[in-house]
Amino acid sequence: MGMSESELIKRFDEAIANNYICPFYQMQINHSTKRLVGAEALMRWIDPVYGVQYPNDFIPVFEKNGLINKADIHIFECVCKFLKKCILKGLNLIPISVNLSRYDLLIDNLVEILENIRIKYNVPVKYLRVEITESAAVNGMDSIKKAINQFHNYGYIVEMDDFGSGYSSLNILKDLDFDIIKLDLRFFSECNNGREGIIISSVVNMSKWLNTPIIAEGVEKNNQADYLRSIGCNYIQGYLYSKPTEESEFEKLIINITHESAISNKIDSLYEFDTIKLWEPNSDGTYIFNNLMPASAIFSYNNHNIEILKVNKKYITELGMHLNEYDIMHLDHNKKFIDNYFEVFENTLQKAIDSKQEEKCIAWYQYYSKCCKEDKICIESRIQMIGTNGNEYLFLETINNITRQIHEYEELNLSEKRFRYASEQINIYAWEYDVSTKEMRPCFRCMRDLGLPPLLKNYPEPVIENGIFPADYADMYRDWHKQIENGVKELEAVIPLTPNRVPFLVRYTTEFDENGRPLKAYGSAELIIQNNK
Repeated sequence: MGMSESELIKRFDEAIANNYICPFYQMQINHSTKRLVGAEALMRWIDPVYGVQYPNDFIPVFEKNGLINKADIHIFECVCKFLKKCILKGLNLIPISVNLSRYDLLIDNLVEILENIRIKYNVPVKYLRVEITESAAVNGMDSIKKAINQFHNYGYIVEMDDFGSGYSSLNILKDLDFDIIKLDLRFFSECNNGREGIIISSVVNMSKWLNTPIIAEGVEKNNQADYLRSIGCNYIQGYLYSKPTEESEFEKLIINITHESAISNKIDSLYEFDTIKLWEPNSDGTYIFNNLMPASAIFSYNNHNIEILKVNKKYITELGMHLNEYDIMHLDHNKKFIDNYFEVFENTLQKAIDSKQEEKCIAWYQYYSKCCKEDKICIESRIQMIGTNGNEYLFLETINNITRQIHEYEELNLSEKRFRYASEQINIYAWEYDVSTKEMRPCFRCMRDLGLPPLLKNYPEPVIENGIFPADYADMYRDWHKQIENGVKELEAVIPLTPNRVPFLVRYTTEFDENGRPLKAYGSAELIIQNNK
């Protein structure tokens, strides 16, 4: 039953004192890894007499009557108490965000008040984040800037909440040093097509160029989350994964869901530079491009035309044609492709435009230089779109000249028929191992030849128990999986498999998430053919 404004005001102090006003916690998940990266503390009022009071009913009353400051500070303290309790229990913590209203930021000593509460409970600052709404920034730029600087001085992460709801979003991002952007999908009817999709995609790309992680909140459907992931926004918050839950239920989620250490906006280590400053001769971005990156070029693409804008020395060396920068910049790049490889390259560019991710391709080119005359070379390219202006797109390309490897490969495989025959006869088994769940998914050949089910739990125990991995190698194989959990990149050994002790070369390669934690490991067992003399 809803309370009137006078009843809300009358019961406010009692509600604070008895924790009727309290935080409910909503998870923030990396949709790509399904791991927990954080949570937001949302103010709720659960009254023993009047029942649940909805935020839209009581928060405007708090703001109108000067009570919001006390309520927000109370929620901050509740979060600190909860984190302290988790620390004492030895739980693996995640950062929790606390909302601040525009009225809070008018208090001169607000940051000191919150910092003293944090110190009182001895909670590490890395587990607390503060959210400031865009509307608050619009209405009080000077006070916001001061507060953000103070929070940063104490080590807090500061988030911009409800990005896109105001009218000065770009100016705010330019003038205020926010660490994380939160995009509320409730401002959009859908996020998988039309104008809304274009806007959201642009915001996500802009956040990448600013090296600022973005969290999409209000995500309720799996297709929304999948779309966000496809444009580079992995972090989501909403009913798809969890509604806001009270403290005891949230504590269970913390225990049962695998965590990631921090929210990160790293796309790939190759691209950790300021795209805007890339064009400034003395900028860090230019230094990184020229000296620290592999063989790289920046080119524009518009209406089937490619124009090289910038190359580094490693790019010139990798081509191996004794060309100089001037020669490369003035080539007709559309005509250097052999046969249909321009179409292959263009298709890769379109994939990079659509996916907003790095794409790869191999293409053959014909170059001419005064030294080497005319020659054909094969280039493996890794391509990522880094900017767009109307119908013109800007790409970063890193290259690897694989001409020699291709020729060596052709020499070893004299004919396509022989290669196909060899491929059909090769005896390799493969499987995928999920590090966090200890689940293994075998290939078809494993299931067919070894009688394995499609999913094995508590791996590697099932294959040790059934004798595929013999008892005298069991401890070694168990130790391999501990090494994988600890971050080993590769493992390899000859192991006699099955009760017949047939020798196989067993290999593991580990895949890591964007924070460097082991995510999956890919195993294979290749039969070692022994000659019987």
